[in-house]
Amino acid sequence: MTARSPSRGRLSRSAEFERVYRHGRSSANRHLVLYAFPTGSSGPPRLGMSVSRKVGGAVERNHVKRLLREAFAAAEGELADGQDVVVVARPAAGELAEREGLQGVEASLRELIAKTAGTRAQAHEPEDLQAALGEES
Repeated sequence: MTARSPSRGRLSRSAEFERVYRHGRSSANRHLVLYAFPTGSSGPPRLGMSVSRKVGGAVERNHVKRLLREAFAAAEGELADGQDVVVVARPAAGELAEREGLQGVEASLRELIAKTAGTRAQAHEPEDLQAALGEES
């Protein structure tokens, strides 16, 4: 895993999350929901996470977030540049993290990335992308 500065490569503003939720493509499995939105920029993919209290207490949630960040860093090469990605952990993600650790979380995330990447080419035509970005500006 490469060292990252705290703000680099992360979604932090609610407007960024909202844009990904509203205009992005989503795929889900039992453990995670992944939303991906192509921003049109040439930067590396950025990650946003949502881990609710349904996953567990603070210790469990932080453990799941840590594993998600590591799994995202490992799978980042499978995403195109300029993607904003939001991962929502379902309650079963805590069980997965406890049972299988990083390998289980990474496998679950890679499965969703493959599903989303398969539809990424058709997801947004350039006009749709400009319209979606123009709405938020």
